[in-house]
Amino acid sequence: MSDKRPTQIWIDADACPVVIKEILFKAADRTQTQITLVANHALHLPPSQYLSFIQVIPGFDVADNEIVKRLNSGDLVITSDIPLADEVITKGGLALSPRGELFSASNIKSKLSMRDFMDVIRSSGVQTGGPAPLNQADRQAFANHLDRWLNQSKV
Repeated sequence: MSDKRPTQIWIDADACPVVIKEILFKAADRTQTQITLVANHALHLPPSQYLSFIQVIPGFDVADNEIVKRLNSGDLVITSDIPLADEVITKGGLALSPRGELFSASNIKSKLSMRDFMDVIRSSGVQTGGPAPLNQADRQAFANHLDRWLNQSKV
């Protein structure tokens, strides 16, 4: 008998768009995959034996640190936080942004460097604007990567 724990999905829920959470909630029930949302504020979850929630105290990176602490190799983390994605990959997990961008060992360091560069630009007073609104192509890219991970994790 295998003592390998099934992989699960962790959501950095403080900044995850509602439409992405809804895709994940449906996938949890459809595929019987455990999903845990981590946030520093209360969330309402639909009834499901596959959904759970961990509320952490407010503070810088508290939710991120909780995810990394509980993460197991092979787990998937939904986040747009590049430093968190880097920690997830270092620990053997996978990270997927709500826009459908899969972070990997081959691209995370360059994304981290670009993030740090943009922080320096913004701190010097340059207005860089925020990200564009989530669109249908982003949602489709997210759903496609999620489906691939779900299919591979059930093998």
